[in-house]
Amino acid sequence: MPARLSPFAALHHRNFRIFWTGQTVSLIGTWMQSLALGWLVLQLTDSALWVGLVSFAGSLSVLLFTLPAGVYVDRADKHRLVMRCQALLAVQAAVLTVLTATGWVRPAHVALLAMAAGLINSVEIPARQSFIVELVGRDDLTNAIALNSSSFNATRIVGPAIAGLLVAHVGLAVCFAVNTLSYVAVLGGLYRLRLAPAAPAGAAAHAMERFREGMRFVRGDRRVRALVLCTAFLSLFGFPVIVLLPVFARDVLHVGADGLGVMSACLGIGAVSAALGLAALAPRVRRGRLVSLAAPSFGLAIIAFTAMRWLPGALVCLGLVGFAMVLNNAATNTLLQGLVPDGLRGRVMSLWTTVFVGFAPLGALAMGWLAGRTGAPAAAALGGGLAALATGWTLLRTPEVRSLR
Repeated sequence: MPARLSPFAALHHRNFRIFWTGQTVSLIGTWMQSLALGWLVLQLTDSALWVGLVSFAGSLSVLLFTLPAGVYVDRADKHRLVMRCQALLAVQAAVLTVLTATGWVRPAHVALLAMAAGLINSVEIPARQSFIVELVGRDDLTNAIALNSSSFNATRIVGPAIAGLLVAHVGLAVCFAVNTLSYVAVLGGLYRLRLAPAAPAGAAAHAMERFREGMRFVRGDRRVRALVLCTAFLSLFGFPVIVLLPVFARDVLHVGADGLGVMSACLGIGAVSAALGLAALAPRVRRGRLVSLAAPSFGLAIIAFTAMRWLPGALVCLGLVGFAMVLNNAATNTLLQGLVPDGLRGRVMSLWTTVFVGFAPLGALAMGWLAGRTGAPAAAALGGGLAALATGWTLLRTPEVRSLR
């Protein structure tokens, strides 16, 4: 089979292979911490609103700082920048481990640490997204992005499954400790990369002018604008449903921490299936058409999940949620990076990161508040419906997106 049709073509690049391996190991720990964090907050507060508040705190920094960070990312040595951010994230995980193990942890501590991680991620995410092209070049960029999405979601299966067992039988602190240790893999991989010296930055323009230049590009290209808008709608209305999974596990499906691990794993199974499919078939499919189908389907799958009171049916629906979510996200990411000039990539990807990660806290806060008053199923169903309607309307008004390859 030609390399370009292989789902693993980007792994032929040594640098990307090392980077991808380290990231995959680290992501297992990240997903373990994510599940344990939601369960910890629920134990400390017994409140769906607090679960939403911690998610809000975790992404508020992304919302506030990612856009200005994009100006810096376009001029920085992305390799060094990603290394420094990963080291800081390891410190954040270590502090959470100590607080939980000693019994000193309080909801305010969790929220503050989540804010600190968000501040680091406001720089790390656009830097890492822009860094991938330096590891594989443009020819294998689509494959590399899809493989990153595959590992992100394959570890969503492994990490929560392990975390669910550990939370139920050992304790929460162990999950946070494993995540702390997992950063050794990604930092070691980044240290081993062999890269050409970074090109010197061009003449420095005023930061605000550079920021405006990026925003003018997004406003001026209908395709880019539509892709960013769809991501914003999904982040506001659809993604926060995942934050409520601990509430669904405990109060709706009555399956406890073990069941929460299985639910998260099924979400990951659907997600990794979509990512690997896109990696293998990208040269043969129109990714714009995939986005047009996947974005509204994500919202419809959420509505189906919220109607389920039978665990096997709920797991199937979560698999469909994960499939549609990652098919949309990976295809959108690839399309944006292909449409954006090299000199603007950091700024445009910082905008995408802002709406992808930063808008989620607003939705999570509203979802947690609404779930506390109407119940998690009604709140999540409303979010899914709004996600389907808003993305469907945007894509119908921008038919040129469907023809993008």
